[in-house]
Amino acid sequence: MSKFQTSDGIAIRYEESGRADGPVLIFSNSLGTDLRLWNAQLQSADAHFRVIRYDQRGHGESESPEGDYTIERLGADVLDLMDALGISQASYVGISMGAMTGLWLGMNHPRRFTRLVLASVSPFLPPKEDWDERIQTIRDEGLEPIADSNMERWFTPEFRQAQPEIVARLHDMVAANDPVGYCNAAGALRDMDLRDKLGLVESPVMVLIGDRDPVTPAKMAEQVLQRIPGSQSRTLQAAHLLNVEQPEAFNKAVMDFLTQSE
Repeated sequence: MSKFQTSDGIAIRYEESGRADGPVLIFSNSLGTDLRLWNAQLQSADAHFRVIRYDQRGHGESESPEGDYTIERLGADVLDLMDALGISQASYVGISMGAMTGLWLGMNHPRRFTRLVLASVSPFLPPKEDWDERIQTIRDEGLEPIADSNMERWFTPEFRQAQPEIVARLHDMVAANDPVGYCNAAGALRDMDLRDKLGLVESPVMVLIGDRDPVTPAKMAEQVLQRIPGSQSRTLQAAHLLNVEQPEAFNKAVMDFLTQSE
């Protein structure tokens, strides 16, 4: 296990795999998960890229500082990771919170990202009251109730029935998080509003949408597609965690987009 220290002094876990001499590809996890979320993507990604996965602050083996996080801080963690490893440019794949982090990076540091894959993305996630209620539930009862409800929103009923072991693994991943870190990261999504700056994204963008996603449905992704020139999309038959529910279709869409000639 490797760690680096961010510019504000937080230890963040990361792992590297794939081609040491390849172009860099960074994977960024969703709220409540860690870098193991991308296990099903490694074989296809490692064949082409120097792959870097990391635990967003407040998740997995990364530290969980007190106080609400911001989308700007989550983005700065990626830049700090790149700087720590001497990486000037990278492709980027994020899902849910990781995709929102990618949006901020694309708006504010477009020249550092050659291509962006944004899965289950939205530039704005109201209402704030729902986030406050979730945060209070965790403070009162811990992460177990959230882990239960997440499985219903993250996966279709058919997938939950067909793949109970995978669902149980994701459930346990959520429940194992530091409640403080989860709540503080949730605060970043609650307060995020990136709608006015979508046009600043210059990197080629692929948006991946779950046709049965109740968390970030297609109408949210459309805001991104309409405002980012040249962005393209693919819709997969899945709920929120597309890369877990439809790994083969996800991997093909991602690799085709990332490896196509300019």
